[in-house]
Amino acid sequence: MTKLKTIALATATASLIGMMPLAAHADNGDLAEARQEGSIWTAIALNRHLNPFTIDVDVESGVATLSGEVESDIDRDLAEQVAKGINGVEEVDNQLTVNPDAKRKEQQAGTPTLSQSFNNATTTASIKSKLLWNSNTEGLDIDVSTENGVVTLSGSAQSDEARDLAGMLAKDTDGVHRVNNQIRVDGETSSAAKAQQAADQAGAAISDAWITSKVKSSYLLSSNLSGLDISVDTKDGVVTLGGSVMSGEEKDLAVQTAKNLRGVKGVSAENLRIAN
Repeated sequence: MTKLKTIALATATASLIGMMPLAAHADNGDLAEARQEGSIWTAIALNRHLNPFTIDVDVESGVATLSGEVESDIDRDLAEQVAKGINGVEEVDNQLTVNPDAKRKEQQAGTPTLSQSFNNATTTASIKSKLLWNSNTEGLDIDVSTENGVVTLSGSAQSDEARDLAGMLAKDTDGVHRVNNQIRVDGETSSAAKAQQAADQAGAAISDAWITSKVKSSYLLSSNLSGLDISVDTKDGVVTLGGSVMSGEEKDLAVQTAKNLRGVKGVSAENLRIAN
């Protein structure tokens, strides 16, 4: 990823929460949790007393759950205080166990560096965001993990098509080299999908600003699109694309990506030209 694209992606990601309308609170909550998990992990990784240990972090509904092993009660309490200091964390479920012989990361071969772990977390958050924004995958019960550019998807989907789409969204994410799609197809409708269907049937509105921001962010997260060269405007749910792409394949991908996002009623790409 170029430096310019990295800066643009960071700016777009930072503005997501502020641009979401009330109708998109489900997305807001999931994205906020992903950011809180990343913030806790970063704070632990930067703490010289805690970074030698493998500490897992999970955030749900304002509750941060810590698990793993540390050497002392002092380390355990310190990790809890670090998690409590993250904005949005209301409670900490400290499941860390104390083991004086707890393994330290530097004693284990192949431990990812701080930079690698940050890249893994960023890729995972990007894929989760894309799955939430897509109208065909938003309600799927899918877990995402990343290690050195290899993404593993697990959980369940209602159909082979939904499973394959999740894999395609993950593969078309900047920094992803390979996708291990372990999603099972069980034909059941998840509780998240049922809740979203109920909201859709109730006519929950999705603003044009929300759609525009998600289209732009999806382009920036894509490994096959030059998102900085595509302009996006939305009116009454209809997305108008402008600017330039490098090929007809890129143009088709830009149109299809926009069409699949929640709330999009149509896409006009007459002003999206193919560069010579």
